[in-house]
Amino acid sequence: METKQLIELGRTALGIEFGSTRIKAVLVDETNKPIASGSHEWENRHIGHIWSYTLEDIITGLQGSYADMARDVKEKYGVTLTTVGAIGISAMMHGYMVFDKNDKLLVPFRTWRNNTAAYAGDRLTELFHYHIPARWSIAHLYQAILDGEEHVKDITFQTTLEGYVHWLLTGKKVIGIGEASGMFPVDPVTKQYDKEMLEKFNDLVKGKIPFKVESVLPEILVAGEDAGRLTEQGAKILDPTGNLKYGIPLCPPEGDAGTGMVATNSIKKRTGNVSAGTSVFAMIVLEKELSKPYPEIDLVTTPVGDLVGMVHCNNCTSDLNAWVGMFGEFAKLLGVDIPRWKLYDTLYFESEKGDKDCGGLLAYNYVSNEHVTNVEHGRPLFVRTANGNFNLANFMRTHLYSAFGALKVGCDIMLKEEGVKLDRITGHGGLFKTERVGQSYLAAAINAPVTVMKTAGEGGAWGMAILANYLIRKKKDESLETYLDESVFAGQEGVTLAPDPADVAGFEAFGDRYVAGLPIVREAVHSLK
Repeated sequence: METKQLIELGRTALGIEFGSTRIKAVLVDETNKPIASGSHEWENRHIGHIWSYTLEDIITGLQGSYADMARDVKEKYGVTLTTVGAIGISAMMHGYMVFDKNDKLLVPFRTWRNNTAAYAGDRLTELFHYHIPARWSIAHLYQAILDGEEHVKDITFQTTLEGYVHWLLTGKKVIGIGEASGMFPVDPVTKQYDKEMLEKFNDLVKGKIPFKVESVLPEILVAGEDAGRLTEQGAKILDPTGNLKYGIPLCPPEGDAGTGMVATNSIKKRTGNVSAGTSVFAMIVLEKELSKPYPEIDLVTTPVGDLVGMVHCNNCTSDLNAWVGMFGEFAKLLGVDIPRWKLYDTLYFESEKGDKDCGGLLAYNYVSNEHVTNVEHGRPLFVRTANGNFNLANFMRTHLYSAFGALKVGCDIMLKEEGVKLDRITGHGGLFKTERVGQSYLAAAINAPVTVMKTAGEGGAWGMAILANYLIRKKKDESLETYLDESVFAGQEGVTLAPDPADVAGFEAFGDRYVAGLPIVREAVHSLK
């Protein structure tokens, strides 16, 4: 059947994901092949010392990304989009959105980027004996209680960004289990909020709030469960032109961590994925719980509720990009205008000629704070001893290794101290655009095979569209794992690189130097105001 007919019959699925700087909409066909896309650029605002987006920003961005995608459909296929088979909503993880009984937002949306709930997160980690990061929704709520914020007594519903958008479109106060696990700890057995921890929290705040926390949290759903339908009002919000019909089913809304797992086929136990761009995070699906909580490791779940160890680092390519940009400036001074892609490829490939341990050089890519290594503020540094092997190849290799430096610290805890088994990891994001280089260095950092697939560049909106398709196209009792293997990734092209033993040994030597040198960058925080 022609794509045009599939679109007219609604045999498609739509995924929309709210990233930090871009909202993307991807329409796929029955085989999960992208057939149209649209996007909307947006930026967070600093509102009352809080990084936020307004409700107007959210709705405008939702409509803008959908309209751009619908425009793409019209231009490619000559069809006015009136329906789709299913819809899925995703967004950047966690944060704090709270509403009163009249559905009014009580305080500006507090995004994951805010570190204002660190104290509350530490207190809850002690109470639960379970790591609660500052960006998690329950940490934000407890911090608001500790700070005596006036709005807390009026809360009747707390959700995250994608939970809010889903609620707008369907009227349903639900959340996917992967995102739920970053709101409040989830029990992987029951697939619900951890009962014992709920009781501990309620006892902790007894008399300070007029509700039990479970009464304000959204209902948890797992991938493939019915999450409601697009209402008439929701259709008008999504498509103000009135072309889109209501009644379309929606799948459970998921966070960007969950959609990244789906988009890289990394939901099986002993598999994982690394997303490397402005920030970097690794997610490894665990066979069993870790022996104890670690501040470097967040515990979340896959979209079907299996436990995942997540190492999330605030810094990855920003400092590296700045150095590449400076080399481009130098080339222009000489009258040579080098295309950006060629500049990256040339410098990255040159790094392969460097010493396996970077010749004794060292760099920290901390443009912002880095909680994994306990560095409070951004202080990018390059440092070397007088007898280090200082040349361009080693310089570039050092900065590429540094992009994975903090990530390796967290992953080493899982892989070495906890003995977590890892059969395969999939890399995606900008760092892997240059063939082979970033991929081989990641393989060396974690001492495991790394696969980069052509589809990995499609991103989280594509992963969300797959979850929407899974809702309406799964066979009876078909698991998400089987659906991904047989209906999405069967025959997909990918390149897998096994770790080179010499590279592994070299990265280990660099890693030891990286950890030993952390007092340098911490001192820079205090000395360089």
